Amino acid sequence: MHRYDPGRQRLALGLAFLAGQVDATGFVVAGGYFTSFMSGNTTRLGVDLATAPELALLPLKIIACFVGGVTLGAMVAVRYAGRHKRILLGVVTLLLGAAGLALHLSHDTLFMALAAAAMGISNNVFSRDGEVTVGVTYMTGALVRSGQGLAAWLMGRPNIAMRGYASLWLALALGAVGGAMLHARAPDIAASLPFALAGMLFLCALRIEGRAA
Repeated sequence: MHRYDPGRQRLALGLAFLAGQVDATGFVVAGGYFTSFMSGNTTRLGVDLATAPELALLPLKIIACFVGGVTLGAMVAVRYAGRHKRILLGVVTLLLGAAGLALHLSHDTLFMALAAAAMGISNNVFSRDGEVTVGVTYMTGALVRSGQGLAAWLMGRPNIAMRGYASLWLALALGAVGGAMLHARAPDIAASLPFALAGMLFLCALRIEGRAA
């Protein structure tokens, strides 16, 4: 995070917030499955295979859609380096719009599939030479870096490379809180808000990449 300018850092935080919101909505809708937290879905897959095999197809589908999104996003990021952020976020916006419509029409499985693909794609917004530089939908690495940074600070050896990751985790957590609360009170708005937020992030990416051109 520390290597990016403030505009890109804000974009990363916005993506983490969006991921938290979409993940919380998916968790509620699907009864404990996730749109972006594939470690959780993998655990659920294992448990389902062991206890209720007929339920295992859903986490398997979600994981496949997420990996498909990551694959597509990685290809776009390499092919269109320098303007990949706007392209990827444009696709994410369209997918979340379709996901919101599916949820509004009570097609919950389709919502999960489209949202998982969108979250997979979004992980390539911050990438360099085919490698993800900032993970925006999973926070284990961010928490590890935060803990390492705290340890360095306590030992009198602050490490600038560890800065910003706690904020990334907080953004995802706030998005999850907001998504869960909104779904409980206004499910129709909860279904469409990620589309609007993704559209705003797309416009931010346009400005960032346009400034760099």
